[in-house]
Amino acid sequence: MNAINILFAITLLYSLTANFSAAKKGFKEKLTKAVYKPKTYLQKLPPNISALVLLLQIIGIFNIGVLNSFLVEDYLEYRIAALIFYAAFSYLQIKSFRNLGKYYSQDIVIIQQHELVTTGLHRKIRHPQYLFQLLSDLFAGITLASFLVLPVVIFLEIPLFILRAKREDEMMMNHFKDSFAEYKSKSGFFLPIGRK
Repeated sequence: MNAINILFAITLLYSLTANFSAAKKGFKEKLTKAVYKPKTYLQKLPPNISALVLLLQIIGIFNIGVLNSFLVEDYLEYRIAALIFYAAFSYLQIKSFRNLGKYYSQDIVIIQQHELVTTGLHRKIRHPQYLFQLLSDLFAGITLASFLVLPVVIFLEIPLFILRAKREDEMMMNHFKDSFAEYKSKSGFFLPIGRK
């Protein structure tokens, strides 16, 4: 294990700890307060793919499933840059979860007295938690030079999270109606530009 992998492991551990506390709180909040929870493969499949990506990242820390030629000194600056981006996007993902507060859930769900969150990172982007998770997972794959992480993120995680975010938009539109339509007109799906 090299220094970059050790730094990555420390950052990953911090991210997991911060995300776990938000997930635990969200899970307790949702147990009895769900008003609407659609039955769809998008409830469990995207989080399960994310769990697979996490597992692949962990084994990548131990140089399993990585491109050994990328680990040499010639590519050190790329790995350092990717690690910095990974840490930044992980931080922004945690911040977006915390911005949702009591409305955060690992499920696609509307809870009792649900309010539309349009502040903080959600002011200009409707799904920053997904955006930053995808970006952090991509940069994790680059940091580790993992030929296992990158294809799973690109070919499975990204499409599934886009579908999940679209399903959430539909649900929010049905529940919040005009207020969501107004929010949607002022915010981007994953980016603050190209609003849809």
